[in-house]
Amino acid sequence: MIIETKRLLLREMTENDFNALYQVLADSDIMMHYPYTFDDARVRGWINKNIERYQTFGFGLWAVCLKETGEMIGDCGLTMQVINGQIKPEIGYHLRADKQRKGYAKEAAIAVRDWTFHHTPFNMVYSYMRDTNEPSIKTAISYGCKQVDEFSDEMNEITKVYAISREEWKALQI
Repeated sequence: MIIETKRLLLREMTENDFNALYQVLADSDIMMHYPYTFDDARVRGWINKNIERYQTFGFGLWAVCLKETGEMIGDCGLTMQVINGQIKPEIGYHLRADKQRKGYAKEAAIAVRDWTFHHTPFNMVYSYMRDTNEPSIKTAISYGCKQVDEFSDEMNEITKVYAISREEWKALQI
């Protein structure tokens, strides 16, 4: 399965993506809003978990690759997450530091949003993040989300939840 945008290809991750994904998930600056940065075992686990998700759900976090070169620069995709006590479909994204602030996260998230509404029965799709994670908040807003919830938890202290409905998405298509 491949999702194509103007500048990107989103495809299923493989074990061969370890080195590229390690550059993202082991970067403490990129993961500063996550509970921890990743070591080798956690990166391998991340890849294996997504391979399992593809088999179970037909989706997961996909490798984000530059169309021109095929270079993997991060991940973006749809996963099922517990958000304020309920399991919800969530679009997540992580990009290598040198590829941030170039519109790639927005482009990938829009592609995943569109894929979700075309290929799943979900009527809402969410993105959630620590309240201090301004780049992720901006990306959620850029792909059409509005803040729908805010709650406290042990991991993030305050978590913000953004979402877009199928109806809101349809209105964007006109």
